[in-house]
Amino acid sequence: MKRPPNLWSRFWRLNGSSRGVVIEAAAGLAVTRVGLRLAGLRTWQTALARFASESENHATRERRDESSRITRARTIARLQESAARHVIFRPTCLEQSLTLWCLLRRRGIPAELCVGARKEAGKFEAHAWVECEGVAINATTESEACFERFAANLGASEHATLSSPQEQPQ
Repeated sequence: MKRPPNLWSRFWRLNGSSRGVVIEAAAGLAVTRVGLRLAGLRTWQTALARFASESENHATRERRDESSRITRARTIARLQESAARHVIFRPTCLEQSLTLWCLLRRRGIPAELCVGARKEAGKFEAHAWVECEGVAINATTESEACFERFAANLGASEHATLSSPQEQPQ
């Protein structure tokens, strides 16, 4: 009977680029956990945006058509999810989404951080996910549909914008 491969042997079977994404994701998750607690969402997202924009060499290599960008984004999301399962803490959806958002932007893949909320059985719940070209990358269609999206690009400007006209204040 064949034994399942252990974590390290699976890691070393990845190609060099994928191993780099996993390492970057694990480090990004840890730094984002601390950054969110010390700086808050808007400030930390702005810092990550600056960090991502300094990575022009990645961006030029990743310029592809929309369908291949989405495919590449999903691959990066899977690698990031794997890293999230194996770090020493349990990352929140916000920590995971911010890290993925940064990983994608560093590679020139357009990404948007999305945050939504719902009230389920009298309890307020929030959820974060990342979209690329309008496609949810790290969320199921079910979770995306269950949460009312309430802001876009939280750290991109001084003021968050509401996502749809019916949500605009009168």
